[in-house]
Amino acid sequence: MKKSTLKLFGILTLAAGLITSCSSDDNPTPSTPPSSTFTADANNFQGAINDGEVTLDATKTYKLTGKIQVNNGATLTIPAGTVIQGTGGTSSYIAVAQGGKINVNGTAAKPVVMTSGLATKFAGDWGGLVICGKAPINRITGGAGSAQSEVADLTYGGTVANDNSGSITYLRIEYAGAAFNSEKEFNGLSLFGVGSGTKIDYVEFYHGADDGIEFFGGTVNTSNLISIGNEDDQFDWTEGWSGTNTNWFGKLGFGKGNRGIEADNFELGYANTPIANPTITNLTLVGPGSAPTSGTWLENDAMKLRRGTKGIFTNLVLSGWKTGFNVENNETIAFIPTALKAVNISFIDVLTKTKGTLNVVAPATSGASADVSGIVSSEGAATGAGNGVAMPTWATGWSVGF
Repeated sequence: MKKSTLKLFGILTLAAGLITSCSSDDNPTPSTPPSSTFTADANNFQGAINDGEVTLDATKTYKLTGKIQVNNGATLTIPAGTVIQGTGGTSSYIAVAQGGKINVNGTAAKPVVMTSGLATKFAGDWGGLVICGKAPINRITGGAGSAQSEVADLTYGGTVANDNSGSITYLRIEYAGAAFNSEKEFNGLSLFGVGSGTKIDYVEFYHGADDGIEFFGGTVNTSNLISIGNEDDQFDWTEGWSGTNTNWFGKLGFGKGNRGIEADNFELGYANTPIANPTITNLTLVGPGSAPTSGTWLENDAMKLRRGTKGIFTNLVLSGWKTGFNVENNETIAFIPTALKAVNISFIDVLTKTKGTLNVVAPATSGASADVSGIVSSEGAATGAGNGVAMPTWATGWSVGF
């Protein structure tokens, strides 16, 4: 009797332990992000974040005096209302390496602002924000290669299409684009092989010295982007970028600029795969006028599509341009009107809606012209980014420059 009682007690104890164990696994205690060995000095904000999570203090203004690099396994979190001021030209920028993450948690009432720290602010006062991911690029056809970023000198590219480099919401990047030389300079936001697990929503690029944003391959999706007064292109992509995008507003200004959009597949391999193939729904591009009387407008194209890119564009307002769609190269033109087309467009003060140029054939100095009018699938009363050429309602409160 005693042995049987002990045996039964043991069985009940074991069962209770198993039940407790299962209950604990089903309801895990939320984990606390690991602390980092990096200490953020607001008056001298620079250095490498190698581990854990660094969270900035929104009550402080951070003087970006050099490079901040977020390395593999580390996270930089920037709360709503934080201001970061760059003062070091090309040495002053924020870079996120493969495996690192940046979380920008702005709000419409309190956006995060990355800007110039100089008393008189100009385009190119500091570098910009650079993010490097593991998603496919096409510098080597097939999409399995990697490369070194042209700024920050970090590895990017790979085979992880859904790679996650963090989350960016309500961010304004101003006066970026510091130049190393005439051929190499920062954009406001440079996305190198960034994957679709990364969130980019409600971001403005204002008065930068190069492009507002440029995609170098990758699969990242975006929404609610504003690019105003950047001195090259407002939006740019290359190296096989493919993403789904909604609500883009671009506008030239400050007497300089090239295009609303410059789009390539890859400049050294027009047919390299994966082929650049984004979709953009709800797009407004405002230029300097079809025949501007002042300023340095180098090309005055709403959209320059070349070097083998695809793209589907829906609900567009193109206003104030010499050329609406400037399509170059046989490989690009071959995608019209199925894989390269624009649906529901409103042209306002656009001198030439479409212009096409075939590949250059030596010894000719330029290619023959081509009819690319088929890129325009339909015209209508488009609303563009939401309010035609005017500020969209979703831009209220956190953006500048309209």
